[in-house]
Amino acid sequence: MNFNNRVALITGAGSKRGIGRETAKQLASRGATVVVADIDLAGAQDTVSEIAALGKGAAHAIQLDVTNRDQVVSAVQEIVEKFGRLDILVNNAGITRPTRVMDIPEEEWDLIFKVNVKSIYYLTQEALKVMKKQGYGRIVNMGSVSGKRGGGVFGGSHYSASKAAVAGFSKAVAREMAPYGITCNVVAPGMIGTDITGGLLTEEAKAENIRAIPVGRLGTVQDIAFTIAFLASEEASYITGEEVDVNGGSHID
Repeated sequence: MNFNNRVALITGAGSKRGIGRETAKQLASRGATVVVADIDLAGAQDTVSEIAALGKGAAHAIQLDVTNRDQVVSAVQEIVEKFGRLDILVNNAGITRPTRVMDIPEEEWDLIFKVNVKSIYYLTQEALKVMKKQGYGRIVNMGSVSGKRGGGVFGGSHYSASKAAVAGFSKAVAREMAPYGITCNVVAPGMIGTDITGGLLTEEAKAENIRAIPVGRLGTVQDIAFTIAFLASEEASYITGEEVDVNGGSHID
């Protein structure tokens, strides 16, 4: 996979052990110019430093609240002004809460959907304005096995519902944008060893979940980042509207 002369925007890429950071490193190491966006600017800058240490590609950090439409519009405009194009959008930013359905307050429901779904609508809409003019684009959205089977690992029903919504939105975008050389796909991870799972599961709970994974281990951020990189590549031009499971066989459909 070669990303020379491609410009990518990756949201939620500031987390030290996160999928976004590893995806940024994978794309940059293959020649891409990567815009690392995160609400935590220091984290985004740290990702850029790691990319610089690779000695390949290039990276630029921006602070971005993905739930703020004005910030999203400005970020995309800034990218186009600075780099002349936007080829790849990876909507990785997301949150979860382990709240049981009977206990979910309305504010928490709205927060989950605002971060996990509405932000993708904002970013996709703005990116498509650029990609349609170019006649080329790759959009990869972050789903979850929870959106397919209704939880069972971590996160409540609102998290599962938000990830199911991401899949439906992405498939519709894929149908509409296919004539313009733009693909839109979803990557649906199972249990991955990231900050988000580390903060929600005890070691005992992790061990129990690992026993239910046929390959016998948690997934890694590299497992997910490699999949995202492929879907973001030119070689994946005939794949669109797909929800790619990366879960070690824990959920097969």
